[in-house]
Amino acid sequence: MVIEKITAHGHPLVAGTHRTTIEITKENFLTKKGDCIIGIKASKACADLSSELKRALKSDAKFNITFRIGYLEEKISGFGSPDLILSNEKDIVLRKSLHIDDRTLLIKCDKACSDFSRRFINKLKTPGAKLEMIIFY
Repeated sequence: MVIEKITAHGHPLVAGTHRTTIEITKENFLTKKGDCIIGIKASKACADLSSELKRALKSDAKFNITFRIGYLEEKISGFGSPDLILSNEKDIVLRKSLHIDDRTLLIKCDKACSDFSRRFINKLKTPGAKLEMIIFY
């Protein structure tokens, strides 16, 4: 079982309304256009993931991710692909679709930002809120 933990921080402009993606970024800012971004100042982007996880992601395996902020959790699942690039140095994106670019971590995910509880998203709007993203399969 590969497990990798990534941390990110909330921001007052987190909207969490995108219907097909979830994103975290190493950038230290967020604009209103970033409706898929739920965390900034991430500890890792795709390029920073362990070689063990990258190897596992390049299969068609199913992966589970737990997002945690305080006592609130959201769980999603999605799939790896041999076509994943995993080279982006700023972002990680989880997609409901089959689209793959250098930011894509998983495809065919069962949730996007808009599927998260509003309670969870509102907690991410708190300045200094710490988000944990735990990847495992």
